[in-house]
Amino acid sequence: MKVLILFGSPNDQTIMKKAKDLLDQFGVHNESYAISAHRAPELLAEVLQKKEDEGFEIIIAGAGLAAHLPGVVASKTALPVIGVPLNGALEGLDALLSIVQMPKEIPVATVGINNSFNAAMLAVEILSIKYPELKEKLKAYRETMKETIRKNNAMEVMYS
Repeated sequence: MKVLILFGSPNDQTIMKKAKDLLDQFGVHNESYAISAHRAPELLAEVLQKKEDEGFEIIIAGAGLAAHLPGVVASKTALPVIGVPLNGALEGLDALLSIVQMPKEIPVATVGINNSFNAAMLAVEILSIKYPELKEKLKAYRETMKETIRKNNAMEVMYS
């Protein structure tokens, strides 16, 4: 289980760390790199090839402003790419629209603005299809989440 986390600038590290932290919590190996799709396209291609050869299975890519990183990554690999639009200009709406409107046949799954946590959660869900032990951890995580909600509301919730 390996997830690659990419972002366009070291300034994005704080937001993207939430993805790393969640993947660590689930025991999913991950590595993070700040590589601009515009300023270092050759390095990006080199890292993508190397990590694909090393068995990485999913890529989380965060980008703001023009937000090309997730799309460029998706164009260079057949691995699933999860895009995280980052707040740069227009409160991140420009990045959201850029990532979610990828051309036909080069999709990028997209989460909310600055929501690298949900990108990691989606990566865990995708990986849990292949790794039964991860599926069990995910089920336990959700049960704990439900119990916390029950305790916080001090009432029993009925499910049908």
